[in-house]
Amino acid sequence: MTKPITDPTLQSLDMRSREIFRLIADSYMRDGEPVGSRNLARLLPSSLSPATVRNVMSDLEHLGLIYSPHVSAGRLPTQKGLRFFVDAFMEIGALSEEERRVIDTQVKASGRGASLEHMLTEASTMLSGMSRGAGVVLAGKTETALKHIEFIQLEPDKALAVLVSHSGDVENRVIDLPPGVTVSQLHEASNYLNAHIRGRTLAEARAEIARLREETRLALDSLSQILVEKGLAVWGGSESGTPSRLIVRGRANLLENVTAQADIELLKHLFEDLETKEGLIQLLELAEQGSGVRIFIGSENKLFSLSGSSLVVAPYRDKDARVIGALGVIGPTRLNYARIVPMVDYTAQMISRMLG
Repeated sequence: MTKPITDPTLQSLDMRSREIFRLIADSYMRDGEPVGSRNLARLLPSSLSPATVRNVMSDLEHLGLIYSPHVSAGRLPTQKGLRFFVDAFMEIGALSEEERRVIDTQVKASGRGASLEHMLTEASTMLSGMSRGAGVVLAGKTETALKHIEFIQLEPDKALAVLVSHSGDVENRVIDLPPGVTVSQLHEASNYLNAHIRGRTLAEARAEIARLREETRLALDSLSQILVEKGLAVWGGSESGTPSRLIVRGRANLLENVTAQADIELLKHLFEDLETKEGLIQLLELAEQGSGVRIFIGSENKLFSLSGSSLVVAPYRDKDARVIGALGVIGPTRLNYARIVPMVDYTAQMISRMLG
């Protein structure tokens, strides 16, 4: 049973055209190969001649739903065609009991007494293994209670800022130092912060330091004041402009069965973009806009415009139901969406439950 389509051009397709398109898309999802009119004629339940099938294929090509990769080849779905297939034909499957058990066991085991980062890393690895794609987890800012902060000088103009939360998570960031900062000023800034942040969330700590601005000015010299502000800003996102952690597992899966040099180059672009966190803030924003799983095919997401990859992604939430990150699967455009969508959705629900 097909889903309603709002595009008037696609609404004009008759049942025969839809069936032929569905077979082309199904074949691509299964084998990744173009399919020709003769093979389609054999697969169709009604007796249509290859010539009639070719006429229908020509109409579908005119609509931008399919294309021929080279002369005299069969047809493949375009990116627009894949979106049409996902929206109109795809029936989301249910996870098997075995798949549910694997996700339940893995998430619960990794979250029991471990840090949030460990749980997210295990989730990314699990999604990679189950999907044969790359598992990706984007961890946004979590508002856990803070325990300790310390500045460690690395070079005259660089320091390592170490933040420890009460849950045991440790984050390290390299920050630029104002000219002339001494080791004693680093200690002074650390001590001042530790006296005021313990037990507070990052947002509460920033508010408290702002409230004590006059006291801070009297207690510390100007360079130490700058360090105090940097120490809070670096975890607030204003320093880097990006979420705190990106965890990707299973990149090698994306290289399986890829032999064409052009395709390998496209995947290299994807890996480079992931390394530089290109477009990841947009990715988290997109996940936040929907209550459940979202599917991005090829250039529908800036991050994958060069590589032509697809992404199935869902947000996960904290105990107050706020979106604090996203997880999903990256793979080729012929991902098994019907199987991966419920897998990503259920994993995101489990992570949210553990965080709650």
